[in-house]
Amino acid sequence: MHSKTDSSLAPPASLRCGRHLLDLSFPRVMGILNVTPDSFSDGGKHLALDDALHHAEKMLAEGAAMIDVGGESTRPGAQPISEQQELDRVAPVVEALVRELDALVSVDTSSPEVMRETASLGAGMLNDVRALEREGALMAAMASGLPVCLMHRQGEPGDMQQAPRYEMPVEEAVGDYLAARVAACEAAGLRRGRLLLDPGFGFGKTVEHNLRLLNRMDGLRSLGLPLLVGMSRKSMIGKVLARPVEERLAGGLALSAMSVERGARILRVHDVGPTVDAVNMAWAVIQEGCERRDTKEG
Repeated sequence: MHSKTDSSLAPPASLRCGRHLLDLSFPRVMGILNVTPDSFSDGGKHLALDDALHHAEKMLAEGAAMIDVGGESTRPGAQPISEQQELDRVAPVVEALVRELDALVSVDTSSPEVMRETASLGAGMLNDVRALEREGALMAAMASGLPVCLMHRQGEPGDMQQAPRYEMPVEEAVGDYLAARVAACEAAGLRRGRLLLDPGFGFGKTVEHNLRLLNRMDGLRSLGLPLLVGMSRKSMIGKVLARPVEERLAGGLALSAMSVERGARILRVHDVGPTVDAVNMAWAVIQEGCERRDTKEG
């Protein structure tokens, strides 16, 4: 997918996330907690702090390894909000999750100030759909000392789904972009060992782009970094299966299992319990195959 990368590089088996050590020797599930009024699936459901805490506690009990908190919707057509609005939504939730549940908290943000403030409140990871391209974000991420997930996208949420096109196969475009962002981070002094990668399903991509990208996603392993994937309840499922948002669980579970088979180490989802089961089942099959190969080679 990207010839300039070292295919001998292997993703780390664990990731230091603040005071938490995240074991990535097997796939983990990240529970989505949107504290927004306009997210496509759960907007407005967890605006009250008690509601957010209750939902996070439920996801952790179902097997989530971390909670991803977002205060700005990045759905297609979403309008930007101010940095202060985002901080007002996110900071109290991050603080409470850390204090009350001792949770490993990821913060879904592109805002430098939100990165700085939530890191000081105990967040363990930063998850940026703009791959630290916003002014000041790279420096803020470096200063936080936290791992960062870099995502591929084409365009901004307000316009990214307006007839997206690629001049090369989408998997090559994604691989080249992510490799370039990794190089930019390393050049600025952000260690490679602190980076994760997200192909950005649904961000400036048609259904056909998304299906092709998943089918060939194992090519991103050549970048040698953990892969985080988010397809939960997205429109690609709705368009293929003709299902509304509330009926996309089965399609999402199929995509999660296929993502694990293609190298994903973190699955970002709304439906934690069923996904944990699907991921664990897929991983058991994959491991059995590895054991058989090892036996034959031995």
